Amino acid sequence: MPDHPSSLPAEFEAALASIRAAVPRAELAVSEIPAPGGLAPHAAALSADVSPTRHGDDSELGTGRFILLYDPSEPEAWGGRFRVVCFAQAPLETDIGLDPFLAEVAWSWLIDALDARGAHYIAASGTATKILSTGFGELAAQGDGAQIELRASWTPLDAEIKAHVEGWGELLCMLAGLPPRSEGVTALPRRRSNRG
Repeated sequence: MPDHPSSLPAEFEAALASIRAAVPRAELAVSEIPAPGGLAPHAAALSADVSPTRHGDDSELGTGRFILLYDPSEPEAWGGRFRVVCFAQAPLETDIGLDPFLAEVAWSWLIDALDARGAHYIAASGTATKILSTGFGELAAQGDGAQIELRASWTPLDAEIKAHVEGWGELLCMLAGLPPRSEGVTALPRRRSNRG
């Protein structure tokens, strides 16, 4: 992270400690990465891959990013000093990608995962995108493919960010077809091919 620890506001330092205290699911490889610059005075970022084959490569099962922004001036658009921006992506079976309710289901999984962990937040927003693809020419042998991408942001109400990180990790695992840890939620079937 670009900030020297002694130059950080105490509230942001507490948020960093909370992020580092998060316990990701065993199926996730989570690491701190450089945060994008220019979005806020202070930021931290994580990268996660579902059961990656090699460290540093995006997983064929699912990948995601989690960015925590902190601005003590409380930007009006955020409604607070913190803002989370996240991304989660996973390949799907083509027939699942055709489901007209897939986007709504993916969004509800994020909200359910945050709520189940007791994350305190407001102003959640985002998009869920279904991508269907067909290979041609040299890629024809790959056949059809599908994937789901969820981009979301919300405003944590305090520096307790652990629940937010764990909720995002749960969403990523569920999109990848792993069994949910929340009661009453069903996962998508796992994609077995290399097509994404």
